Amino acid sequence: MYRVLHRALCTATEPATGSIKSISQDLYKESKLKSLVDKFKKASDNDRFRKKTGIYEDTVRRLAGAKRFRWVRDILEHQKQYSDISNEGFSARLITLYGKSGMSKHARKLFDEMPQHNCHRTALSLNALLAAYLHSRKYDVVETLFRDLSAQLSIEPDLVTYNTLIKSFCEMGAFDSALEAFKEMEGKGLKPDFITFNTLFDGLYSKGRFDEGEKLWGQMGGYNVVPDVRSYCSKLVGLAGEKKAGEAVEVLKEMEKAGLKPDVFCVNAVIRGFVNEGNLDEAKKWFGEIANFGYDPHKTTYATLVPFLCEKGDLKTAIEMCKEIFNNRCRVDASLLQVVVDKLVSENMVSEAKEIVELGKTNRYCRYKLNLPGEE
Repeated sequence: MYRVLHRALCTATEPATGSIKSISQDLYKESKLKSLVDKFKKASDNDRFRKKTGIYEDTVRRLAGAKRFRWVRDILEHQKQYSDISNEGFSARLITLYGKSGMSKHARKLFDEMPQHNCHRTALSLNALLAAYLHSRKYDVVETLFRDLSAQLSIEPDLVTYNTLIKSFCEMGAFDSALEAFKEMEGKGLKPDFITFNTLFDGLYSKGRFDEGEKLWGQMGGYNVVPDVRSYCSKLVGLAGEKKAGEAVEVLKEMEKAGLKPDVFCVNAVIRGFVNEGNLDEAKKWFGEIANFGYDPHKTTYATLVPFLCEKGDLKTAIEMCKEIFNNRCRVDASLLQVVVDKLVSENMVSEAKEIVELGKTNRYCRYKLNLPGEE
C-alpha cells in the first residue's frame, strides 16, 4: 500500500515540477521582449515560480540591457500584489533587481513602501538598497543612506553594509574614507572578510598606494583571512605600477606554493610590470607563459603588449599578434589594431599594413574598420 501511495503522490507532483521548468525554459527562449514581459507576469501568479531567482535576474537583465526600463518597472511593480511582498527577502530581491538595472529611485521607493506591505526592514533590505545605489554609480548617496537610515530606522549595520560602504568609497577614490570605515567596522566588533580586504586591495594597489596596501596585507592573518587569487592579482598590479616586475614573478611562485593557480590577469600584471620597466624580452617571455598556465591571451594582454612592441620597433611580433587576435576571435578595440597599421605605414611597410586592414575587413567573428594613413 505504501508503495502504491508513494508512486501516486510522486506522479501527481511531477506535472507541476515539469510545468515550472517548461515555463522557465519558454521565458529563456522568448526573443520578443513584450511577449517576455506578458509571459513573465502571467507566470508570476505561481508561487513556486516566484522563488526562481535565476529567471527573475535573467529577465530583468535582458530588459535593462535593451534599455526597456519601463518594462523592468512593469514586471517588478507587478510583484507587489502577491503576499510574498510582506517577506523581507522577497522585497530585498526586488530592490536588488532595480539596482542592477540602474533604477535606484525605484529601489528607494520600494524600500520606503515596505512598512505599507507589513514588511519589517532590517540590515538585509538596507544592504539591498545601498547596493542598488552602488550599482547605479551614485556613490555619494551610499554614505548618506548608510548614516541616515541606520540611525532613523535603528538598523545596526552588519559586515555586508560596511563592505558596500567601503566599495563605494573605493569607487570614488576616497581611500582615506574607506580605511576609516574599515577601522569603524573593527570598532564595532565586526571582523573583515576576504571581500573587505580584496575591495581595499583593488583600490589601494591600483591607485599607487602600494605601501598602504602592503600594511593592510599584513593584517589579514590577524583576522584568519587567507589571500585568494584576487588578492594576489591586486598585489601584482601594485608591483607592476611600482616597476617591481622581478618581485611580481616571486609573488607568482608564492601563489603556486600556496596551492593557488594564477589566472590570466595575474600573468597580465607581470607583463605590465616588464612593459613599465621597458623590458621587451621579459614581456614577450611572459606572454608565452600564458599558454603554460592553460589560458588564452585576454584582450587586455594585447592592449598592454601590442603598443609596446610598436614602440620598441618589433613590428614582426606585432603583426603576428594582430593575426592571433583575428584567428583566436579575441575582440579588441579597433584603435589597438590601428596603432599597428599606422606604425607599419610610417616604417614604409605598406603591404604589411594593407594585409592587416584586409584581415580586419574580412574577419568573420568581428570586422574592424581600419584606415591606411594617407589614403581616402
